[in-house]
Amino acid sequence: MSVWSRFTRFIKSIFGGAVSAMENPRLILEQNIRELNDQVPEMNENIATVKANMIMLQKESKKTERQVQDLTAKIRTAIQSDREDIARKYAMRLESKKQELERTENQLTNAERAYEKALKVKKAFMREKEKKIQEAKDALRQHEQAQWQAEIADTLEQFEVSGLDQTHDEMLNRLNEQTAKNEARMELALDSVDTEAMQIEEDAEELRAAEIVNQFKMEMGMSDEKESTPASDETIDLPAEEEREEPSKTIGRQRTQSE
Repeated sequence: MSVWSRFTRFIKSIFGGAVSAMENPRLILEQNIRELNDQVPEMNENIATVKANMIMLQKESKKTERQVQDLTAKIRTAIQSDREDIARKYAMRLESKKQELERTENQLTNAERAYEKALKVKKAFMREKEKKIQEAKDALRQHEQAQWQAEIADTLEQFEVSGLDQTHDEMLNRLNEQTAKNEARMELALDSVDTEAMQIEEDAEELRAAEIVNQFKMEMGMSDEKESTPASDETIDLPAEEEREEPSKTIGRQRTQSE
């Protein structure tokens, strides 16, 4: 590699890096969108110029065509009037107008083709413009979202979670120690209470309550001893004649026997 090639590559590396550093993709895309939109009025103006030329040629063609028809009619009238001299003069002008009409029609054909082509070019340009603008907007939207995410990430990185670990663990250990101490105190307090004596007192209270209930039953004639006597369990068979007696007498007789 020659010295000049190496020097050229060195210059390109320096200025190329500087240009790349100065380029802002977001600003460039926004500028591209503005330039694409600015090209639409210019294109419309060019198409309008092509269309105006086509309309002018159409009018000129119609005018020349009417002149050809008028000269043709005059030549026929002159011939019918035996004025060949006048007919020859009109014939020269008619020949000139026919040539002019032919040139105008050729120009009109080219103008119509140019106008159709301009419309097709505009249609293709507008389709491509909308596509590029949409791509640029999508890229800009994604860029803005990425910037927002970067800002959120920077904000989250500023929170020092690791710096709180030592204090956090220390406080947890303290709370756990206090909880363990309180549980140990509760166990010691329960162990120091004479639970056996408490159980005896509770059983004694239950016995005393049972005695009180039995006493009430005896006073009310509902003692367990009376309920278990044989007389209460015996069944008295009454004769058939006594069963046909009045219910009140039968009940009184049963009470007398039981007594």
